[in-house]
Amino acid sequence: MSELKHIISLRIENSIRNAVQATASRFYVRESDIYRFAINYMLKRFKCLHEDDFSGSDLLPLMLDIREELIGSLSLKKHQLFNILNGNNVHPDKFVAMSDIELLLTPQHLLKQRLQKIDDSPQSDVDSETWLKQYLLEKYQSPSFQDSSDTQTQSSN
Repeated sequence: MSELKHIISLRIENSIRNAVQATASRFYVRESDIYRFAINYMLKRFKCLHEDDFSGSDLLPLMLDIREELIGSLSLKKHQLFNILNGNNVHPDKFVAMSDIELLLTPQHLLKQRLQKIDDSPQSDVDSETWLKQYLLEKYQSPSFQDSSDTQTQSSN
């Protein structure tokens, strides 16, 4: 049973289109196949956003993974991200503070400076992204956050 398909219009930069065309050529598929693949891949990664059980600190691992895209591509504002994380009647134990949401949206070049102001355990030997993950993991200690952190640690070894 085939679903009805829709034609959409998409505005992208030439450099992105060139990259898509090169990727399609390398895979010996059509350009439209790469766009569909990218959309399906993204929707699978964001699947937890469609589940009511996932809210607040449960979503932090995903937000940390896509932190650069939140800042650069989506240009989310802190109130938008607050509503994404805490908007679904979040359980008080899972509530993410606005100050931590602001950290997620802090540009890379300012992140270490912001962490030094709020974290009691300064960590000069780690990069700011790792420090941010450790800080949020310690603060929220969500089981899903712990599982995601363990998986990332294992995959990097």
